[in-house]
Amino acid sequence: MKGGNNEEERHVKHEVTDHKNHKTGPHSGRNHEMHKGHKMEEHDKHGHTEHEHESHGKHKHSHAEHHRMMMEDFKRRFIVSSILTIPILLLSPLIQNFFGFKLTFTGDHYVLFLLSAMVYFYGGWPFLRGMQDELKKKMPGMMTLIALAITVAFSYSVAVTFGLPGKTFYWELATLIDIMLLGHYIEMRSVLGASRALEELIKLMPTEAHLITPEGIKDVPVSELKKGDVVLVKPGEKIPSDGVVIEGETSVNEAMLTGESKPVYKKPGDSVIGGSINLEGAIKVRIEKTGKDTYLMQVVELVRQAQETRSRTQDLANRAAFYLTLIAITAGSITLGTWLYMGMPFVFALERMVTVMVITCPHALGLAVPLVVSVSTSLSAKKGILIRNREAFERAKDVQVVVFDKTGTLTEGKFEVTDVIPLEDVEEYEILKYAAALEAHSSHPIAQGIVEKAKELNLESYEVKESKVLPGKGVQGIINGKEVFVVSPNFVKENGLWKDDERVDKVLEQGKTVVFLIIDGKLAGAIALADKIRPESREAIKKLHEMGIKAYMLTGDNAKVAKWVAEELGLEGFFAEVLPHQKSEKVKELQENGFIVAMVGDGINDAPALIQADVGIAIGAGTDVAIESADIILVKNDPRDVITAIHLARATYGKMVQNLAWATGYNTFAIPLAAGTLYSYGILLSPAVGALLMSLSTVIVAINARFLKA
Repeated sequence: MKGGNNEEERHVKHEVTDHKNHKTGPHSGRNHEMHKGHKMEEHDKHGHTEHEHESHGKHKHSHAEHHRMMMEDFKRRFIVSSILTIPILLLSPLIQNFFGFKLTFTGDHYVLFLLSAMVYFYGGWPFLRGMQDELKKKMPGMMTLIALAITVAFSYSVAVTFGLPGKTFYWELATLIDIMLLGHYIEMRSVLGASRALEELIKLMPTEAHLITPEGIKDVPVSELKKGDVVLVKPGEKIPSDGVVIEGETSVNEAMLTGESKPVYKKPGDSVIGGSINLEGAIKVRIEKTGKDTYLMQVVELVRQAQETRSRTQDLANRAAFYLTLIAITAGSITLGTWLYMGMPFVFALERMVTVMVITCPHALGLAVPLVVSVSTSLSAKKGILIRNREAFERAKDVQVVVFDKTGTLTEGKFEVTDVIPLEDVEEYEILKYAAALEAHSSHPIAQGIVEKAKELNLESYEVKESKVLPGKGVQGIINGKEVFVVSPNFVKENGLWKDDERVDKVLEQGKTVVFLIIDGKLAGAIALADKIRPESREAIKKLHEMGIKAYMLTGDNAKVAKWVAEELGLEGFFAEVLPHQKSEKVKELQENGFIVAMVGDGINDAPALIQADVGIAIGAGTDVAIESADIILVKNDPRDVITAIHLARATYGKMVQNLAWATGYNTFAIPLAAGTLYSYGILLSPAVGALLMSLSTVIVAINARFLKA
């Protein structure tokens, strides 16, 4: 970890994996049994000692490692089982007959039995254990169905191998186990990816600080800082922890933390946030908070809580598996009992039951959703949309409100000159030339906006002498023998140069940033700048309205700026001057009003809201944590891709429903046939034909998934 290395940070960092499970869902039903004995502990809220924090952190660390070990265990079992499946397929009579070759030798059926037994006990163990846990909870699901199918197939095949008349089902057993192991491995790997969200948050903290001591300045790890320590923060460096400025003046970039797009002027007595960037002058900061008490770590905690309280919706396949399990058990039992009651031989009755169990085998059901997801993921990636959370992506089809972050999402996060206002007998282009000359070497966003405008208009550059930065106020220098200032409104007022002007009042009322040009002590002009609205944003909002979806905006900026952007884009509403915890609360308010909400953002400050939303969508050029906290990532930085994602989610859901309908629906005619309802008409399905029908349903599901289009 690159930030403060205290145990609380590690506690939060490693805790996220389990909480994310509630969000992504693959383990909520069929995989929940894998977490037995690792129940989540209550998060520390009662002032536990440091020793308790350390112990708790180690527990969470071991839990995350345990989850990784389980994932690797699925992978290992899949590889071993797949290797064993090859000779099983080659030795299976049905496969040999289908492909027209012969591979027989003395005792080959015993070799087939031994290989299949290894796959059943080694590869099938997670499902057998899963069935046991599901049945204990009286919630049979996919694990029970898989375990039931492989157990019936294996038990019957063993009986046939050792003398019972009939057909073996070793290859069906092996391939079913292989597919299910692979599916569970892929799901668990995607869940583990969620833990990166908090890691990216913590990386915002610098690793070292310049601690001021009686012996001089000493570089120390941030984790060693204590309340009351004084540190030096140079221009361009990150502030190591929350504190108060005690010496120096500067502007600080807090955009990644609070969403405030403008650099914030800081002077002695002002608070600063750990992780924010010092833009201009060197300052001395007295540390007030460290570790878990800092602003950034509180945002980390908000993200963790949002993940913990996330909706735990079961996916369609789990629900279908539950009903299919009941159908399989009931139909198989009734079939066996009915034929025995009718006086048929036990072998005949057992064969009917086995055929029912095999034909109800969840090959198609297990693939119905994953196959569509695979095709959908590939298709969306080609369109610049990356899907990280399947369940949330499915929910996107029902979205009623889309909430956009402003800076970097609806806007570009760059200042653009919108107005140049002469206040003396000076041409507009002259005002820009003077201002651009003074700001030419500054990295300040406002300065860059002015310089960019001058370049855009191909204005020649003036030579500047004796240039000097006025931290938090502006810059001054000598141009053409004249003393020139580019300064803030406060500087103008403090020096008694303010002039009332309707044009200036108007741009200030719109929330635009205004700087003033002073030449030889006279107020020569004003330059207004605003965060540039993305051209794509207007079209995106228009299309959302056409779809009947409302659009809102969340921003850390002031209400005037937010109002101007909202009116420009025609939004239904906006929430301004909101901090990270308030952003997630605003999303929650919309949800409590009955709306299904999608949140679109790109910053650290958006992470809690991205996770709180039913669907979290990150703009690709945003910070890593926003991406790791999101369900869907828009690679191309285009808000219009939100519409594409919603359309694709609807198409994907339609295919899933079709596949699940087929995977379960074909049983309505296949199960009665397998049970022997048409026996009196001479129609009787053998277990082998049942297996072929089951395979056919899998093929149909696969073909249907391939027809998915955006």
